[in-house]
Amino acid sequence: MSTNLAPSTSLTPQQKSQLAKLEKRLRRHVGQAIAQYNMIEDGDRIMVCLSGGKDSYAMLSILMILKESAPINFELIAVNLDQKQPGFPEHVLPNYLTSLGVEYKIIEEDTYAIVKDKIPEGKTTCSLCSRLRRAVLYKAAKALGATKIALGHHRDDMIETMMLNMFYGGKLKSMPAKLVSDNGEHVVIRPLAFCKESELIQYAQLKAFPIIPCNLCGSQPNLQRQNIKKMLNDWHENFPGRIESMFTAMQNIVPSHLCDSELFDFKSINAHSGIINGGDTAFDQETHFSSTSNDTSAAINVDQANVLNITEIK
Repeated sequence: MSTNLAPSTSLTPQQKSQLAKLEKRLRRHVGQAIAQYNMIEDGDRIMVCLSGGKDSYAMLSILMILKESAPINFELIAVNLDQKQPGFPEHVLPNYLTSLGVEYKIIEEDTYAIVKDKIPEGKTTCSLCSRLRRAVLYKAAKALGATKIALGHHRDDMIETMMLNMFYGGKLKSMPAKLVSDNGEHVVIRPLAFCKESELIQYAQLKAFPIIPCNLCGSQPNLQRQNIKKMLNDWHENFPGRIESMFTAMQNIVPSHLCDSELFDFKSINAHSGIINGGDTAFDQETHFSSTSNDTSAAINVDQANVLNITEIK
């Protein structure tokens, strides 16, 4: 089955060059995430969840490119949940996916009516909507024989979630790159885990994805997340490299130098335990990560011997 991944509008030579470089960078980021977390294995059938937003379009595009040259065999099926929000353009995704030649499934489920019935007017609907959407997608994954469910969350989503949990939830946790679904039946993966949102925005513009607005439900925006996003953007402008350092920190956890007694056995430490992870000398010369390039994953060590070897795909 042939694929048509070219942008739908004509580009200038400069834009074509920009797109080629950007696509190569995104392919490298996605390949590194897949290899580091063993996201895709031989024989997998990946259900790619499409919302109609820039991130999920980019995820599908990059996975289709990788599939063409991957040293293993895996299938992709794009799935969209039509939640019956008023004004939802039902024709956009079927037309686009047909033009790509990719297998797809549009699921129609009126979760919008349920949300409107259960949530008082003016209250944020995102939490209930998300739970209902997950339940429908998990059911679809089982019916379609999918072995993995791919979601379009990127690096910035993961950092924002970590900050939200720290500030408002009192927990040090984020969106993992790979996990088991809350019904215990599916493996969920986030192939864009190493991708910057700013690069996904550029990619979507150059590829001219048919973006479907996310405000159809009329719900209030997540103000807490927007505040976190603004704070991180300000940090990025004033302190280049800070965001990269934060994401690297999420991959370099030192349990002995935190305070979770369930994660590390502090009680058994005594004078005979020996120095653990540098002891208090670890604070004498703190190592700071700095990045002079735009490569978010510069400090990430990838297992090049991984069975996928997908980072080497040209």
